[in-house]
Amino acid sequence: QVQLVESGGGLVQAGGSLRLSCAASGRTFSSYRMGWFRQAPGKEREFVAVFMWRGGITHYTDSVKGRFTISRDNAKNTIYLQMNSLKPEDTAVYYCAADQRWGLGTDKADFGSWGQGTQVTVSS
Repeated sequence: QVQLVESGGGLVQAGGSLRLSCAASGRTFSSYRMGWFRQAPGKEREFVAVFMWRGGITHYTDSVKGRFTISRDNAKNTIYLQMNSLKPEDTAVYYCAADQRWGLGTDKADFGSWGQGTQVTVSS
């Protein structure tokens, strides 16, 4: 199992930026893909971005393309989600997720390990 700990959430005005971090520990060598999901009040948890450790392949949901960037720091076993030009509709609890299966995943079922979540609130 992989243990995941998110940090970096907070309150920001529309148009601002935040960077989320997700530190992974445990069997990190087996984490082929790591991703970010978010869940707004009353809504389903939705895919935001995914990163494949091998090859550095990334994929984003359409609503964040050009604004969010997922990246990694191999030495720290950490992935980041840089969020720019934030909008009120980005307000949600953001979750880091990991899985040892190969290939990009965009569904909750594609990830077996989850962090506790970090709140992001964007005010208008």
